[in-house]
Amino acid sequence: MAKTRVPRHIVWSKRELDLSDPWLRRWYIGQVLVHGRAEDVAQLDWDEIRRVLPELELPGEVRRLWEGYFRARA
Repeated sequence: MAKTRVPRHIVWSKRELDLSDPWLRRWYIGQVLVHGRAEDVAQLDWDEIRRVLPELELPGEVRRLWEGYFRARA
C-alpha cells in the first residue's frame, strides 16, 4: 500500500502515512476511533478493528464502546 492522505482532524503532524507499516496502521486505526468522524470510521476495515482492538491504546470509554459493539454483533 502506498502512502495515504489522512485528514488533518485525525493526524495533525503529517498529511500522508504509509499504512502498509503494521505498527503505523494500528496507530492510525486508534486515531480514527478516537478522533475520526463517522465517515472516517466507516472507511476502516471492521474485521481489522476487531482483530487489533486488544492492541490499541484507547481511552476507556472508547474501548468499552467498541468492545460492546463487537460483543453485540457476535
